Amino acid sequence: MKDFKRFAAIAGVIVLLLVFCIPMLFAFGKGENAQMMFRASLGVALLVPVLLYIFILAYRFWGKKKKDTKEDRMIENVVFDIGKVLMAFEWEKYLEGFHFPKEKYEKIADATFRSKVWDERDRGVYEEEEYLRQFIDLAPEYGEEIREVLRKSPETISLFPYAETWVKYLKSQGYHLYILSNYSRYMLDHTKDQMKFLSYMDGAVFSCEAKELKPEEGIYRKLLDTYHLAPERTVFIDDRKENCEGAEKLGIHTVHFKDFKQAAGELEKFGVK
Repeated sequence: MKDFKRFAAIAGVIVLLLVFCIPMLFAFGKGENAQMMFRASLGVALLVPVLLYIFILAYRFWGKKKKDTKEDRMIENVVFDIGKVLMAFEWEKYLEGFHFPKEKYEKIADATFRSKVWDERDRGVYEEEEYLRQFIDLAPEYGEEIREVLRKSPETISLFPYAETWVKYLKSQGYHLYILSNYSRYMLDHTKDQMKFLSYMDGAVFSCEAKELKPEEGIYRKLLDTYHLAPERTVFIDDRKENCEGAEKLGIHTVHFKDFKQAAGELEKFGVK
């Protein structure tokens, strides 16, 4: 690189000498054409240094801007939760579609989506049939209904309209993108095809694979260690406050997600735009 710069400097000096010498050659010539060529070459001789100076200023400006955006950027990594951030999770609407009487609806909701088993299922330490047994044990009188509700439960998930565009844009800006999500194996297997944003991700940690849940410290450490992320240069977006607090304990910046517009505004405060 140094040899190239030296060569470019020498070539530049030679060009400038030629530019300034050519008018002198025409100055000693005779005839109307010689005088016209003299004036033209003199104009070029005056214009070239000006253009060269403008070029140098522009090069320095854009070079500094490029350095600022890549080297001095505070945040390099953006980590997304999935549920209620990139994909909708509308279990209430889904369960209402079964048209259960109110009391039955509440008992089935308590035995499935509102139960601790639902959260623990994301840890992925048992096979799906074992989790199904645990769900049914919470309301055995509705065993068949619970089986049907859980079988079709991937229907609770749908991609937010903004998700792919948002992720694609951040990727185009040079950010490294990751997923950190509590997600059961059954739901992942049946909804992964909807996750159009995954192709833009540099990595992903799902709870069912890590065998740990947010906000447990271990799952955040797995993300940082697996992808060699510096927490001070990482921002994590999650809809649950306790999950954000878990990340903050390790020095990761966070955005408590409420809606797309709010989250995008919060990211701008970190210089992510």
